[in-house]
Amino acid sequence: MIVGVPREIKKHEYRVGLTPGAAREYIVAGHTVLVESGAGSGIGAEDSAYVSVGARIARCAAEIFETADLIVKVKEPQSEEWVRLREGQILFTYLHLAPDPEQARGLMTSGCTAIAYETVTDDNGTLPLLAPMSEVAGRLSIEAAGIALKRHAGGRGLLLGGVPGVKPAKVLVLGGGVVGTHASRMAAGLGADVTILDRSLSRLRALDELFQGRVRTRFSSLETVEDEVPGSDVVIGAILLPGASAPKLVGRSILPAMKRGSVLVDVAIDQGGCFESSRPTTHDSPTYEIEGVIHYCVANMPGAVPVTSSIALNNATLPFGLALANKGLPAALEDPHLRAGLNVYRGRLTCRPAAESLGLPFSSFEELRTG
Repeated sequence: MIVGVPREIKKHEYRVGLTPGAAREYIVAGHTVLVESGAGSGIGAEDSAYVSVGARIARCAAEIFETADLIVKVKEPQSEEWVRLREGQILFTYLHLAPDPEQARGLMTSGCTAIAYETVTDDNGTLPLLAPMSEVAGRLSIEAAGIALKRHAGGRGLLLGGVPGVKPAKVLVLGGGVVGTHASRMAAGLGADVTILDRSLSRLRALDELFQGRVRTRFSSLETVEDEVPGSDVVIGAILLPGASAPKLVGRSILPAMKRGSVLVDVAIDQGGCFESSRPTTHDSPTYEIEGVIHYCVANMPGAVPVTSSIALNNATLPFGLALANKGLPAALEDPHLRAGLNVYRGRLTCRPAAESLGLPFSSFEELRTG
């Protein structure tokens, strides 16, 4: 199979779909790897690094899309990319379709098979290809909050951990999953006063055991959100409904009750955001202010640390990508975990949460395969 790796074109996206080490694994397995010139420059991997492991270099993205059977990316295809996709081609990347009807329709029209990292599952019922970027984003969310809290950035002028004799910042984490756990770990490690809200009592018990009293936990409800948000200096939105749009947990009406210069970091912005006042931002203009509250809503946070992120992502995606290349379609989709990642097939949406969020028809892989 010809495996294509185009250069990422989303603004300030420096990650790469395959590192040279991952490309080598495909080549040893008998596949041809075609890498767009400059695709790895964001992680310091020049074209020569790919050539040294046996990959071929393509002069432009058009060559990748015209030639490759399997395209491995990081971020969702942009409009100029999805028009290049074709019937029978496999796209393996993050998609985040629920808040993006244009992309969904573009992929459906292309006839490609689109498999989303963020909905692939494992035997534990978790999302193994989303987890590494959630770990990175969770940790980065606290760094971002610390910067935004500084007075010159419009924040309250607080140090997250305080100093002896001065209270630390109050950090509220909405969601106790991978993002929330890593955000809480970073915030608590800096000495912040951390509270986690989640709707799973078993998860709250696990977090209580994990942090050994260093963070507080509360059951998430309308009442607890309204009770905790106004008094917080930082609120981290770490909510995930796999494949679906994120619920709006913090309404715009609560902003006037918050402290001036407090910070909202919406890690769920890829799925539409969990704050009603959220809108996507970029690394070169990451924040904006509404009602005196600073909003940080960068949609590709892990792209700021592309070396760490690309290696962590490739570690997770490699077994699934190799399965796609080795077995092809539809055989690779006999694996229920890889099949859970199937979002678009034969021009139809095959991820029920995404279809419901978009108000578009859903079709199962089974019915399309036999239809």
